[in-house]
Amino acid sequence: MTNTIQHITVVGTGVIGNGWITRYLANGYNVTATDPAPGAEERMREAIQHAWPSMEQMGLAEGASIENLRFEEDFGKALQNADFIQENVPEREELKRKVIAEIDQHAPAEAVIASSTSGILPSTLQADCQQHPERVMVAHPFNPVYLVPLVEVVGGEKTDADFVEKAKAFYSGLNMKPLIVNKEIEGHIADRLMEAIWRESLHIVNDGVATTEEVDASIVYGPGLRWALMGPFMTLHMGGGKAGMRHLLEQFGPALKLPWTKLEAPELTDELAEKVIEGCEKQTAGVEMEKLEERRNQFLIELQQLLEKYWPSANLTGEL
Repeated sequence: MTNTIQHITVVGTGVIGNGWITRYLANGYNVTATDPAPGAEERMREAIQHAWPSMEQMGLAEGASIENLRFEEDFGKALQNADFIQENVPEREELKRKVIAEIDQHAPAEAVIASSTSGILPSTLQADCQQHPERVMVAHPFNPVYLVPLVEVVGGEKTDADFVEKAKAFYSGLNMKPLIVNKEIEGHIADRLMEAIWRESLHIVNDGVATTEEVDASIVYGPGLRWALMGPFMTLHMGGGKAGMRHLLEQFGPALKLPWTKLEAPELTDELAEKVIEGCEKQTAGVEMEKLEERRNQFLIELQQLLEKYWPSANLTGEL
């Protein structure tokens, strides 16, 4: 752990909030969680119990324990001793701005305030903060947070670079891969890329070209295998042979003008929604979601072990 961060408060205990709690606990931290929703504590503890075997397999830090978790209904009390606050309330701008402004009022001045928002800009989130907006930033993770290492860290107009560095060091200490996004943009980086593929997937299903299962197979057994190691640019660079990207752009660059993609999302009609829902339910027929999660978790653990073998790197610089 970093020596300046000892206690973490998690605000909002949905899927993402509980994922953060699990990762923090596994790394030996004391965590206080708060959420006004009825039954939140019970659901939180159930989710962490379900995820804990995966953390045991990944390896627990010294002193790591589920017992280091406390649920506090009183919002002010939950924040009063926090060194780091992870906010995970529902993705509604007005709500997030309100909650972050309240956190800013109650949290110690040196505490980092990090929002897990998928698409709201940090400058927007810190706009109503009256105390210390300079410590507010976006820290966007990926589900399941306790296993997927990427976290996009984005500062706003008022964010101090020292707080960004503090967050980066903290997340690195959690065995995560913090990606510092230096320019605010809706959806940050990874979600924008995923959104593009999601839109094309909906068009393909809507136009009757393929089923949801066939679309998934096209990624799982094709580009997904390569992307897990290299990402889109390195994959295409290698597709250019010895001359790399230079040759690939010369050969395939003109194809970018062809109407292969539609980009704008199709209208989500009842018919399209049913196609997508029925397709996904057919793919998972007879299998409980908990079993799917266990399979996904095991795959992610083994895949990261394989990635470390073939692409060992302490950061996101892409060292070979």
